Amino acid sequence: MSKANPQPLYHVAQVPDDPRTTSYTRFFFELEPTEYTNWIDECESWKKTCFIGDWSPLMKLKITGPDALSFFSSISVNSFAKFDIGQAKHAVLCNVSGKIMGDGVLMRLSEESFIYTSGPGVAWAMYQFAKGNYNAKAEVVTEDYFAFQVQGPNSLLLLEELTGESLRDIGFMRFRKSSINGMTFNVLRQGMAGELGYELHGESHNGVEIYNTILKVGERYGIRRLGGRSKMVNHVEACFPTPTVDYLPAMFGDDQRDFLGVILQSMPYFMEWLAVAGSAQSRDFTTYARTPFELGWGKNVKFDHEFIGRAALEEAANPRRTMVTLVWNGEDVSDVSASFLSKDAEPYTYMEMPRNLLGLTWMDKVLVDGHEIGVSSSRCYSYTFREMLSLCVIDQEYATPGTEVVVVWGHPGTRQKHIRARVAPAPYKKDNRRIDVTGLPSAQTV
Repeated sequence: MSKANPQPLYHVAQVPDDPRTTSYTRFFFELEPTEYTNWIDECESWKKTCFIGDWSPLMKLKITGPDALSFFSSISVNSFAKFDIGQAKHAVLCNVSGKIMGDGVLMRLSEESFIYTSGPGVAWAMYQFAKGNYNAKAEVVTEDYFAFQVQGPNSLLLLEELTGESLRDIGFMRFRKSSINGMTFNVLRQGMAGELGYELHGESHNGVEIYNTILKVGERYGIRRLGGRSKMVNHVEACFPTPTVDYLPAMFGDDQRDFLGVILQSMPYFMEWLAVAGSAQSRDFTTYARTPFELGWGKNVKFDHEFIGRAALEEAANPRRTMVTLVWNGEDVSDVSASFLSKDAEPYTYMEMPRNLLGLTWMDKVLVDGHEIGVSSSRCYSYTFREMLSLCVIDQEYATPGTEVVVVWGHPGTRQKHIRARVAPAPYKKDNRRIDVTGLPSAQTV
């Protein structure tokens, strides 16, 4: 009798395997451990010590040539009137209707060389590049580079010890070369955790060695590895809306049939990969599209250049909805959990802790006096605040902090719970990304 052949586990190639791992979650087309220590321990790291997290599976597009800058200017809502070598921008791409096709980090490597790290934004950029006639070269270099985040109060001290140099000259959203044990990479100061933080971009074949070195030296700095269960919690606390989680790229309308067809040719399983849930779920994926204004990215939109979607965004410059945080009522949330211990009624829809894993677009209706006034996403338990939080795109008139609303919890056709919630600012957590590092102690003095 022949034996079944084992199926390969597509573990992220740039990150060392952990033999203690018992479960995995999907990040794009690769798998990463769900937890390393436990999600509470990992979630506390970016407030108390530091973490290393992996974002290597994100797609990366490198464009080089005389027309590289003008190309990105033509597809991005951002201004490029000032864009220095060694600077990065949160580049947001829209379609002609002003709906977001993707967002990501654009880094200027040299006068004519740029790299764009994103998810769906790379596919849209490549599609637009192929339609034009640009004096430039475009390459998808996803597998060529790693992208590690090292963030938290101890991140600077750890990286300065590892690199053997001061990194305090690197301003927010700026980067430059550094190295560990002779292996070079770019150090970008950003802060997706809402804390002091850095992102390392280097050649993929050095990824495992650099990662292991950071872990070893990081032990005395209290470093933790972020697993799939914890890595997106900071996106809620610090308000970083995420594609396929808080919005879907606007590729599903009739005006996007050609682009969607290109996607399905290269990824025929793409539609099956999408999963929607929640009380506001819909098979009409156009309802999940958002404008930059609705996600709190209005400051990125500059009308000093021509770009795809400019006319539509000029008309939407006073948007009906905006982004807030919702703080869910603890008693009502407890009722959902308690329903699983009662034999008297059908339990409510289960709340994954601390939040749903990547790969699921979960949207819930938000009501005032029975009328829908917003959509909640990224429901998340914050151990730090001991509260259930979510992001919410809400009508402007209800966006004042303290406003009482109701979140409808539960899929259509199931027992639903009306959970009281109050509006709070977004981000909910204090933003410490731009902290002045010049006066911080050095590794030798702590």
